[in-house]
Amino acid sequence: MAYAPYLTEDQIERIREYAKPRQVVADEVLYEPGFDTPPVYVVISGAIRIVAVGGEKERTVTTYRPTQFSGELLMISGRRSIYRCQAVEAGTLLALCPKDLRTLIGKDAELSDIIMNAFLARRLSLKETGQGNVVVLGSKYSTNTLAIREFLTRDGHPFNYFDLDSDPVTQDLLNRFDVAISDIPVVICNNTQVLKNPSTKEIAECLGFNSNIDDSQVRDLVIVGAGPAGLAAAVYAASEGLDVLVVEKAAPGGQAGSSSKIENYLGFPTGLSGQELADRAIAQAEKFGARIMVARSVERLSCDQRPYTVALDDGHEIPTRTIVLAIGAQYNKPALPRLESFSGKGIYYNSTFMEAQLCTGEQVIVIGGGNSAGQAAVFLSQNTAGVTMLVRSNSLADTMSRYLIQRIEENPLVQLHYSSELTGLEGDEHLECVEWRDKTSGKTFSQPIRHVFMMTGASPKTDWLSSCLALDRKGFILTGRDLETAKPPIPWLLDRPPYMLEASLPGVFVVGDARSGNVKRVASAVGEGSIVLHLVHQALTEP
Repeated sequence: MAYAPYLTEDQIERIREYAKPRQVVADEVLYEPGFDTPPVYVVISGAIRIVAVGGEKERTVTTYRPTQFSGELLMISGRRSIYRCQAVEAGTLLALCPKDLRTLIGKDAELSDIIMNAFLARRLSLKETGQGNVVVLGSKYSTNTLAIREFLTRDGHPFNYFDLDSDPVTQDLLNRFDVAISDIPVVICNNTQVLKNPSTKEIAECLGFNSNIDDSQVRDLVIVGAGPAGLAAAVYAASEGLDVLVVEKAAPGGQAGSSSKIENYLGFPTGLSGQELADRAIAQAEKFGARIMVARSVERLSCDQRPYTVALDDGHEIPTRTIVLAIGAQYNKPALPRLESFSGKGIYYNSTFMEAQLCTGEQVIVIGGGNSAGQAAVFLSQNTAGVTMLVRSNSLADTMSRYLIQRIEENPLVQLHYSSELTGLEGDEHLECVEWRDKTSGKTFSQPIRHVFMMTGASPKTDWLSSCLALDRKGFILTGRDLETAKPPIPWLLDRPPYMLEASLPGVFVVGDARSGNVKRVASAVGEGSIVLHLVHQALTEP
């Protein structure tokens, strides 16, 4: 967290318009982990230090001196503090509260660049070094441990991870917090609260991820889903002054967040990971004032009157004037015995650096013939003993980008098997052996493989919308002109026809993979999320 630019006198004077002076004495604590969103402090005289209090002992992350400023992305997102901030010596500070910080960023382009670049660099440094207010104790053979690590990583929250199977410090931590092996995985929040085998929702509540979000007010727009399409809609809606809330059932990023590298996204000739794309979009959306609620799912849409309401899994209902559904789609799972029992224990649906660490130097299998499967195969070939790709069809030309096909065909570590499907899984606690069949020859093959990456075709999860919206025969949501021959569950009552991305309810829009006829590309999803705001504005002007 060493990125600490020095401000000029002119820049500090511009900050004074929005900040309040504060006198501090040596060792005075300005905030602790778990406090409501703290201010950004500009040091005029003296010094302050940031302290991580999770894990075995307290650690000074960094120290800020005159003309430097504290803070990182949580000041933008409105979440609770991660660290302790403490005065090193007596001095004078300028305290910039979150509301005034966003106002300053919105009005001063130069300071916006300086502050946002510092916040992004600091959060990246914290994630890489694992310095935070969360400790995860688990095992690489535990499904729930992997799920928790994926959730915190994709949410962008720094944490310390200790593996029971290899880290000698782990037993001391277990003894310190009176935790048994049977309680694993364990999450320790703010060095005080111990969660035994928690859900991601419990972790979000412990860390106060959603504590500062008011779910009672009528929003201009609620976006369901924080994949590329939903985040693009959030960025453009918030930047145009709309009151926007994004609800995400897991962590932001969607299916794209699980991609190791996207190389055909405009403007990034060397590619970027799905997580990088999501992290930047989140920061951008929150910079403009969008709020993002995580680990909460929308289970019902009340569509009988406007404003509509979306009902969350805990029963809370959020009223909203318009809705953008960016719920994406989920990978199909083959009907194989024991598939679920091996989830996270040899069966994976993401191919990020975290999963790749689990299979270094081993043979792996990738199932699927789309771009996600191709990206996974190329990425995994870099640190495994080899990749076997099983593709149901007899060609990749219709489902995968040409550059990926060429990479796969020219990679000696990738073996491609067409017209092949997985038929069996074996193992005790962890996957140990797989079986697949060549549909052309009828031959069956068995191999001691411990890691299989499922990147198969995706289906929408839209059952909860069937009483409100018109769906096609596969469950994708019909929009625009596709509704001309449809019979929606609720009749269309307006004089005008539905807009291009509008569903069969006025003011409800669909973008990304859940929309019937969608183009399964990240750039397409981002484009739909961007242009839908023009239609949302039109819907908001209607009575």
